[in-house]
Amino acid sequence: MTRRRPATRAAFRADFFRFLSFVLIFASAIAGDTTLFRELAQPRYDGGMIGYLEGTVHSLSPTHAIIIVSGVGYKVALTKSTLAGLSKGGPAAFLTHLAVREDALDLYGFANADELRLFEQLRTVSGIGPKSALAILDIATLETLRSAIGHGKAEYLTKVSGIGRKTAEKIVLELRDKVGLSSEDAKAALKGDEDALEAMRSLGYSQQEARDALRKVPNTIEKGTDRLREALKILGS
Repeated sequence: MTRRRPATRAAFRADFFRFLSFVLIFASAIAGDTTLFRELAQPRYDGGMIGYLEGTVHSLSPTHAIIIVSGVGYKVALTKSTLAGLSKGGPAAFLTHLAVREDALDLYGFANADELRLFEQLRTVSGIGPKSALAILDIATLETLRSAIGHGKAEYLTKVSGIGRKTAEKIVLELRDKVGLSSEDAKAALKGDEDALEAMRSLGYSQQEARDALRKVPNTIEKGTDRLREALKILGS
């Protein structure tokens, strides 16, 4: 018996996943739940079969959530900010991107179309996989990220594990004219974040702790000292 070639295995899994999705939709209709039928009529933001999920949170981990939809549990990778807004047993709804690999089919969830769009733009850059793209979304708000890319701040992206200087510069080169420049508030906040990050590192906070706190500070607070003060309040709460 010949072994199935890697490309054939990936295609087989993709076809099987599509078939499973159709079964789920059919079962939902029989049960009187037409939600998935309605969602199929909505615009899709990715090329995969599953473009949207709406259900109940079964469980949470630091990187994923299990979402129950009509009795089927979907493992969805999410940003930390999205995960922070979920609770076990509570409702959840995401736009999704299905990443097909040789040995897996991975779902990534997004709170809105802008977040998904930037994720997919990052994926067009050679060397940026879905995990790296999601990690970049965790650096800061979308506005601040677009500002960093649009203004050529490659060093702002190098703090992500696996993203070196050359890769960050490639992201800036290929996407700076595509992401659109963000507001002046975001540009000023970006400069303030750079100053605040330096100060927080000197105070003993890790890069991740500092970024997570600064992400929660509104872009309307621009000065580095003011953003530092607000970030320290968040860390101390």
